[in-house]
Amino acid sequence: MSRLLDETRGVLDHALTVFAADPHVVGALTAHRARLGGPLRMALAGSIKTGKSTLLNALVGEQIAPTGVGECTRVTTHYADGPSPRIGVTYRGAPRDDDPVELPALHRRGSLVIETERLDLARVAALHVDWPTQHLRDVTLIDTPGVDSAVTRSVWGELSEDVVDCVVHLVRHLHEPDVAFLESYGDRVAENVGAAGTLVVLSRADEVGGGRVDAVMAAQQVARRYRTDPALRPWCATTTTVAGLVAETARTLRGVEFTSLRTLARLDRAELDAQLLTADRFVAARGVLPSGTRLALLDRFGLFGVRLATSLLRRGVDDSAALAVELARRSGLDELRDILEQRFLARRDVFQARSALLAVDRFLARARAEVPTTGVVPPRPSPVPRTLPPAAPAALASLTEHVERVRTGAHEIVELDVLTRLRRRPLEVPGRAGAALTEEAERLLGDQGASAPARLGVAAETGPGELRAVALAALGRWRGHADNPLADPDAVETAQVVVRSLEGLLVELPRPVAVGVG
Repeated sequence: MSRLLDETRGVLDHALTVFAADPHVVGALTAHRARLGGPLRMALAGSIKTGKSTLLNALVGEQIAPTGVGECTRVTTHYADGPSPRIGVTYRGAPRDDDPVELPALHRRGSLVIETERLDLARVAALHVDWPTQHLRDVTLIDTPGVDSAVTRSVWGELSEDVVDCVVHLVRHLHEPDVAFLESYGDRVAENVGAAGTLVVLSRADEVGGGRVDAVMAAQQVARRYRTDPALRPWCATTTTVAGLVAETARTLRGVEFTSLRTLARLDRAELDAQLLTADRFVAARGVLPSGTRLALLDRFGLFGVRLATSLLRRGVDDSAALAVELARRSGLDELRDILEQRFLARRDVFQARSALLAVDRFLARARAEVPTTGVVPPRPSPVPRTLPPAAPAALASLTEHVERVRTGAHEIVELDVLTRLRRRPLEVPGRAGAALTEEAERLLGDQGASAPARLGVAAETGPGELRAVALAALGRWRGHADNPLADPDAVETAQVVVRSLEGLLVELPRPVAVGVG
């Protein structure tokens, strides 16, 4: 367990003694404590039909989230590793006698089926799916209703405060509902997650460029433009792209599908290209495959996926495993997984500690509002009569000091806070290009990964000697920015944090060994 998590656990234990008389607070703090060191909690957000469930299946490598026509995710659903398949139900308020607390885990045609017909979804807080897989050991995926769904407001009010460490926001294009969600909930989610913990994914990459084989490359160019979009930059760390349906199918490719695709790839190229102009033409084509098989391929791959798969087979991919690997790479899934690993999973302890400390902050703020600082009762009555004794002011002050002491000493959390601020207020330094300096500061603070090569912007195989030289040069530059008397306070504070990050990086790098002269 990391030092940061140990210190955070100490704060939570302290808070539990201060708020021992309030069962609601005790329950929330106990939950935060139990989550420390456990899987990262990653929410998938986006409008209806942006492919949240499809991407979840691709990340897990199994079809456990329902997908299809219409709104598939109508209630928040948590997917976690477990010893055996299980679907639990939690309710808002106490469950009634006839409320099921568990649903049957049914498998049909290789997919998990979640039957919600017996549930009053308006009263369901969340579903909890346990599924035995190594891909959920380090991360719990939280599938959420669409941001344009009627239940979004209450869902994100709950998620932003309690259970989310980071957010993957899926968009088809940067449309109004997505911007509205980011603006409306960005500040609330930023309290826990911040821009440093939010990734925007252009999730229907195959729709860009008319579904051509190079559609993902075209979508990557769009994603790069989004990175500097003023409507988007304040709310996310970066953007990337993925063809979700192809990614899901690549991770769950079946032998019968490979055989069908190989049959198609052996057709005359002009003939197959003519069939793949539209979905209707493909299904109606006569010849080597029946229409039912063609429909199944479209359902699993989409027209873009069939084009891409048959093109790869013509180019020499000769078995199903190799095809699955190449489809995953070309779909953008591999790049997405790398980003999630470098930006989120590598900082799992930091996100969890920050979330827990902010939870304590919220309870402290609420308690202070109820505790008079003089002997006078506050003139504004509470709308809900309090039945529990308030915590003593001295106890609240002691806990506040404990929280601040841990947060101030946790440079990793300070880095996240500065990264979030830089997304909203880029640096302005006299005599320097602010955009370039901001980009360097973000990289040195770990925006592109926490490793030394990622922070310093050099190749992963760079040796320790060269890493030290690059780090020392950067340290000299940023000490100069920190001492610049003309710089504004934000720029000076950012430079000081960058200097501390570089100093810590140099401490971790092995020192050169002096060779004595005989």
